[in-house]
Amino acid sequence: MGFTAAQIPNIACRSYPPQLSGSLYPNGLPIWPEEDLEDIFRGFKVDRCILAYSDLSNQAVMDLANRILSAGVDFELIGMRTMLKSAKPILAVCAVRTGAGKSPTARYIVNQLKSLGLRAVVIRHPMPYGNLVEEIVQRFSCRSDLDSAHLTIEEREEYEAHIQSGTVVFAGVDYEAVLKEAEVEADVIVWDGGNNDLPFFNPDLWITVADALRPGHEVNYYPGAINFRSADVIIINKVNSASEVAIKSIEANAAKLNPEAVVIRAASRIKVEKPDLIKGKRVLVIEDGPTLTHGGMPYGAGKAAAETHGAAQIIDPKEFALGSIKETFAKYDHIGPVLPALGYNSEQIKELEETINSVDYDSKIIATPVDLIKIMTINKPSTFITYEFEDFGEPKLGGKIAEFVSELKLSGIL
Repeated sequence: MGFTAAQIPNIACRSYPPQLSGSLYPNGLPIWPEEDLEDIFRGFKVDRCILAYSDLSNQAVMDLANRILSAGVDFELIGMRTMLKSAKPILAVCAVRTGAGKSPTARYIVNQLKSLGLRAVVIRHPMPYGNLVEEIVQRFSCRSDLDSAHLTIEEREEYEAHIQSGTVVFAGVDYEAVLKEAEVEADVIVWDGGNNDLPFFNPDLWITVADALRPGHEVNYYPGAINFRSADVIIINKVNSASEVAIKSIEANAAKLNPEAVVIRAASRIKVEKPDLIKGKRVLVIEDGPTLTHGGMPYGAGKAAAETHGAAQIIDPKEFALGSIKETFAKYDHIGPVLPALGYNSEQIKELEETINSVDYDSKIIATPVDLIKIMTINKPSTFITYEFEDFGEPKLGGKIAEFVSELKLSGIL
């Protein structure tokens, strides 16, 4: 009958277009707010409801199931049968939670594949914020491609760093068409998944990133726990910032739930562009948005950099927040003294800009992967924070990627 929308603003109350929905739905399909579920069930005599979004606690999934089943409607989860099979090798990078460090891991893997002489492209998880008909297949190879597509901050967060490394990124809504386009340009395709979703393509090597700062989440969040149980390689990321007790608890869960997986420890290394703009300064910290919102983190790499480099004070932006930014702080009251870089539409980007310019600070730390300076007017000095994947001990991810490529060559696939 249609779809509901949750987590992301401004997705509901529009239509999934007939150009994508196919001949069975000549008028397209409606997209309703999730809070209207019971009214939708009654109005359309719905038989079955399928959960198809991610990064929910196991309890939240069951709360939805209880709500749906008590309305007399069957509840369903769909697993791996929807994965598409590719003519090219697929290396999938997934996670147990939003903000685990999946994208830096994907960039590291792409660089390893390139160093082995292979053409590697990235396919990113879809972000259907704009005109869906115009976003059936998207290809990005330079900053001007991003500008001409009128992307949100969230989309730029996932695309910019790959493009800066010289990697072509494919995205869009029709993932069969996206895959066919990518296969033309690639020897190996790297699936850089969103949130903690399952891969959209059947992986030849399934890598799952766990977060050493959130032990236990690898078994308590959907569908990240499926990624954890299904992976060929489990990466325990951020071990340079976590306790050994936390790391070992994830290793114990891996040994129990996925004993065949190779378990790798990794560091997330923070690099500061201009440390002098932090030391002794009153700083505004701007973090990756989704990591703080449905990722559930109180802060990210920006706050860590502020503390490490001797900021005099981290200015809490909450009292200066405007519009939907203020609403976000109210909804996600776990967020610490940092500003999530939210920009799901032009209005919200403007509200973010005005919020930043309303805060009284000396300099700001930009810890989102997006170069905010290029998409909004901000007058005060800025320093950028980047975070990169680094192997931490043995076994190494670089060695596993080389082994994967060697096996592909021996089997005649490459």
